[in-house]
Order: sequence, then structure tokens, then C-alpha cells
Amino acid sequence: KLEGLKTIAVTTNGINLTRLLPRLKEAGLNAINISLDTLVPAKFEFIVRRKGTNLSSKATALILAGMLCLLSLQVNCVVMRGFNEDELLDFVNFTKDLPLDVRFIEYMPFDG
Repeated sequence: KLEGLKTIAVTTNGINLTRLLPRLKEAGLNAINISLDTLVPAKFEFIVRRKGTNLSSKATALILAGMLCLLSLQVNCVVMRGFNEDELLDFVNFTKDLPLDVRFIEYMPFDG
């Protein structure tokens, strides 16, 4: 409700997005950026460093966000040699019919 405010955005790992998205949309959310580096469940669990984290819930959240037609929907995929570069076409196929942009981002390690 702030004058001049045009965008309310969130960047998320998407794990709780399915549950939270309807309320966020009601609150005025109109842009979302979801981090998704792999479509392979075992790799996903390795990245999030938690057992039992469900990749399918994240994919469902992504599809739900697309169906809600948010003003701006992006997926960030950090491409890592030897880990997920073989999935680039899978990402394209998974998202080609969804109203979103996929951004492939270079891995930049920060080690102090």
C-alpha cells in the first residue's frame, strides 16, 4: 500500500513455497525468484544438506507459482562443472511451457 511501490518480490529456495504462496500472493507479492540447481533428487538432497528434503515439493511450488501467473517468475540455476551441467536441456524441457525465465548462473565459490 506504499505509494510508488510497484514490485514486491521474494527470493526463495522454494522448500516452503507451496504452503506460503497463496498468502504471499494475497499480501501483494508479484515477483518471485526460485533457486533450483538440479532436477535430480539425490543431487538436490546433497545441495540442501538435509535428508528427506523433497525435490518434488519444490517442483510443485514452481508449477503452482507459474499457475498463479505472478508478474515475474524466475528460476536461478547455478551451473557447476561435473555436477549439473548435464541437466541444462532437462531444465529447458521442464520449464518451457511455464510462464517463467530460467537464468543459468556461473558458480562462484566464496571461501573467505
